[in-house]
Amino acid sequence: MNKTQAVTLHKDKAIVRFEGPDFKGRIGIDGRIFKALTYGRISVGIISQQAVENGVSVLVSQKQSDKAVECLTREFEKELLSGEVRMIYSINEVSVLAFNSRNFDALSTELTRNRIFPLLVNQSSTDHRINLVVPNSQAQKAFNILEAELQGTMRTLHLALLGHGNVGGALIGQLLESRDEIKRRKKVDLKIFAVLNSRYMVLDHSGIGEDWQQAIAASSTVSSVEELISYAAQHQLENLVAVDNTGSTTLVEKYEVLLKAGFDLVSSNKVFNTLDIHSYRALRTSLSRYRKKYLYETNVGAGLPLIDTIRLLHLSGEDITRIEGVFSGSLSYVLNRFSSSNLPFSEILMEARAKGLTEPDPREDLSGRDVARKLLILSRELDLSNELEDVEVESLIPEALRTGSWEEFSSRFEALDSHYHKLKEQQAQGHVLRYVGELSGDLQKEKGILKVRLLSVPQNSSLGQLEGSDSLFRIFTASYAERPITIMGAGAGAQVTARGVFGDILRISEQHTN
Repeated sequence: MNKTQAVTLHKDKAIVRFEGPDFKGRIGIDGRIFKALTYGRISVGIISQQAVENGVSVLVSQKQSDKAVECLTREFEKELLSGEVRMIYSINEVSVLAFNSRNFDALSTELTRNRIFPLLVNQSSTDHRINLVVPNSQAQKAFNILEAELQGTMRTLHLALLGHGNVGGALIGQLLESRDEIKRRKKVDLKIFAVLNSRYMVLDHSGIGEDWQQAIAASSTVSSVEELISYAAQHQLENLVAVDNTGSTTLVEKYEVLLKAGFDLVSSNKVFNTLDIHSYRALRTSLSRYRKKYLYETNVGAGLPLIDTIRLLHLSGEDITRIEGVFSGSLSYVLNRFSSSNLPFSEILMEARAKGLTEPDPREDLSGRDVARKLLILSRELDLSNELEDVEVESLIPEALRTGSWEEFSSRFEALDSHYHKLKEQQAQGHVLRYVGELSGDLQKEKGILKVRLLSVPQNSSLGQLEGSDSLFRIFTASYAERPITIMGAGAGAQVTARGVFGDILRISEQHTN
């Protein structure tokens, strides 16, 4: 063993368990166990009455486990026949981790986060020596965690990146570029061990690098969350984080499976947070049960610290009375440009599409569904039970243009431009168009009032002064009634959103260092 190591790891051990219906603490039993094993020339490493209620556990070499069971069965033959001893059996393929610590509670919390539950714990109150017994399949992972905790050395977060489109691809670039700096500053190694798309995936426990695009293009490994979980378990990877940068409706069905397997979750995917309220709350229950985190700051406002702010205000008991703002950076760009120029609406829409600010089919943005989802997500941060169908949405697509393919829609841009020219001309002097989401009503009740609509606002107002693809949110509370909390900044773009996801990953890393 390296002398600098804080943890000693001994593999290929076995637990011999000795159970009875009313057995724990019986005088003379320990002596008979030791005598039987000594006569059998079997070395006992640990004896514990903590792991099994009404019983005793001893640790032996795996090679001697069958012989140990035979020796104890002979010694307690009468008690087995009478039922005083219920059973004697062995659990093979276990390992012992031995170390000194005065704060085992903190270590236990970190092990639990990684779904490691020791089969046996033996503690000495005199020298604070602790022995943990875990399955061989978790021994190296437990060793890595304990070493990092006890030595204060580098911790590794193993990242599985689900989706590598605009946001996912930008995130991979940011992670690889910043990895060495994060190691230096935070003593955290952000190691990408998996990249998945809807068809294929790349798995590499040593870390995926700059050639990830070539690797995924050449991969023949079919994407599977179950295979991903199996791979992480096979290689005993600790501190697992699944990062969902897709818009998949089926992937979110695997969130529960990932949590159970020991993954924390980071997501820019808004689908889960807008499912029915029962599914939404069930995941929160699972997060508590498995002691995992689910962070999704980029669901609303891209990289802006909006969800966190609202959550903290709500948890502190602040009475939030209304939230309003421009929720879509894409539509902010389109309407800002349209209001300040003489360009046709369709030309600006296509310009935004070319810049990657809208969905490939911009009608998804114009429909208002995305803003409705974002508004619903904020309502649920306030513990409201609204559903998506409760949101009153005014579509930005004229009714006559709402059906048909994208090609059919784009061939009728003249009608679209005419519609928006009229809206622009009908405004009062000094007003501009903004697409606004609003959460209002009595927010202390079960449901709020959620509206998404096109408004004409004074150009010199906070909403009217927005530029580029900026988003703006105003949070009205009982304490800030006259001067609402205002959060404004870039609300669209792959790099901005990826940076927000990166921030959530770093926040996950901090829970493993506290």
